Amino acid sequence: MTLTRPSSPSARSGRHARPSSPGTGRAVALLVLVALGALIPALGPAPALSGTGEAGAPGTGGIALLRTVLFAALAVPAGELFLDRMARALPGAPPDRPRSWSVPAAAAGLVAALGLASVVATGNLVPGGIAEIDVGGLYASRDGRLALLEVNAFLAAGLCALSARPRTQVWPLAVVVVAEALRAHPASEQTPLLGTGLTVVHLVCASLWAGGLVHALRTMRRWRDAPAGAALLGRYARVAAVLLAGVTATGVCSSLRRMPAGTILDQLTETAYGRVLLAKVLLMVAVAALALWARVRLARAEDPLTASSPARAEVVLLGLVVAVSGLLTALPLPIRW
Repeated sequence: MTLTRPSSPSARSGRHARPSSPGTGRAVALLVLVALGALIPALGPAPALSGTGEAGAPGTGGIALLRTVLFAALAVPAGELFLDRMARALPGAPPDRPRSWSVPAAAAGLVAALGLASVVATGNLVPGGIAEIDVGGLYASRDGRLALLEVNAFLAAGLCALSARPRTQVWPLAVVVVAEALRAHPASEQTPLLGTGLTVVHLVCASLWAGGLVHALRTMRRWRDAPAGAALLGRYARVAAVLLAGVTATGVCSSLRRMPAGTILDQLTETAYGRVLLAKVLLMVAVAALALWARVRLARAEDPLTASSPARAEVVLLGLVVAVSGLLTALPLPIRW
């Protein structure tokens, strides 16, 4: 029965392919959306800083790139662990799984963490050579110790992924999340413990959402001829709605902590942090719309696997959200007026 529709003459000739593929208007809209969303992360901090009177730290573009890689390296293995656990609980799920990307992700995260640690070791300046890097000085500062902790955590995550018990990499990944949250909220900040907690929840929800969607699509492709693929996407969709709510709630609370409600509209256009945050919000709205489109198609389509089309577009926009988030961490914090 599952081979009837794909093997039909009309399907092979393509005369009735219209319902199974997005229209030209949707494709053009998606391309325009991606181009607009990619503008700030592609050009770096210069457009965001222009006209604000703020000065970016040396090497802001490189630091933003390293943080983007670090966030992606966190999301990929976290999503794999999350989806594999969900797949194991699915009745009738095939034993076949896509090849894990955890080891390459850990290697990329290790390189990014080493790059960020080298910046901290030179007094938050881009090192001009190895001789300028004071490795021993990393132990003398809070940021240095957190940078070393992230380096060791990604190394441990890679070793766990190569071991006979790859699920144990959840612990070093959790260390990366906590270290990033602590780094983003120094002790000099108002209520740093609250900010750290919000960032932990934000990073966990975002990593499971983005990484889980990537692994769900890879698993569906591997289970192409099995009904379990659509069932897995349906289960992921229900959990993703909760993750989206968590990302949104923690993001709003964190923004209000750094930009009080009375000044947020001004700072969204007059500060570099606010401008990039606004770009992230617009991208998140687009991601949420694509997610809703995928869920509707999953519920109504005759072939639930057609929901993978908007889900793939959702992955593209989530990648841009990660890039914008990396840039956001490298920009000066807004002024509390």
